[in-house]
Amino acid sequence: MFEGSLTTRRGRSRAWMDSLFVDHAVFRLVWTNFHTVIPGKVYRCNHPTPARLAAATRKLHLRTLVNLRGHRRCGSDALSRNAAAGLGLAHVDMAFESRGAPHRDRILRFASLYRALAFPMLMHCKSGADRAGLAAGLVVLFEGGTADDALRQLSWRFGHFNRSRTGILDAFFLHYKAEAEGRVPFLEWVEHEYDEVALKRDFVAGKLASFMTDQVLRRE
Repeated sequence: MFEGSLTTRRGRSRAWMDSLFVDHAVFRLVWTNFHTVIPGKVYRCNHPTPARLAAATRKLHLRTLVNLRGHRRCGSDALSRNAAAGLGLAHVDMAFESRGAPHRDRILRFASLYRALAFPMLMHCKSGADRAGLAAGLVVLFEGGTADDALRQLSWRFGHFNRSRTGILDAFFLHYKAEAEGRVPFLEWVEHEYDEVALKRDFVAGKLASFMTDQVLRRE
């Protein structure tokens, strides 16, 4: 846990140590998990280092950074917030879960935020696999795509495993596809028909895949 300040050399050093070795950013120095969601408008990645964020901002002319982890007491959070401020990016906290049924109120809040964001925008979670996949799938649906299009954002190529507990995110989009797609607009379904308690109750995760995701990869 990092609770220091970045205004001193010691504070920045502590933030980097926490980010690299507690929050596993040492792997993210070379692995970015960066992908385009909506060309010219929306991008996704794992938690960016300040240098990566600066490079992406210059290349893509980013205006907003969306943090899908929520405000956290860790070096990675402190460093990316500081970098976003220095680059003139709007920084938005939009926390999602990766192992629970997506919450109705959070989806609706994200939809409201999305309508007001300055684009292009980059969104990130820790690994860029699960929460980034959920948010990317939601963006696809906000933009008029289908549930199948949304499901493509939850793929093994992003590091997402649908047989683990994170597979409940796939189940969410599949539930919309089966119950309402073509009958009710997505956000109307979320607001009036979606039953997150029933989705969580009915979902069964694979034990081996969950062990790999939770204990080996130690994803959030």
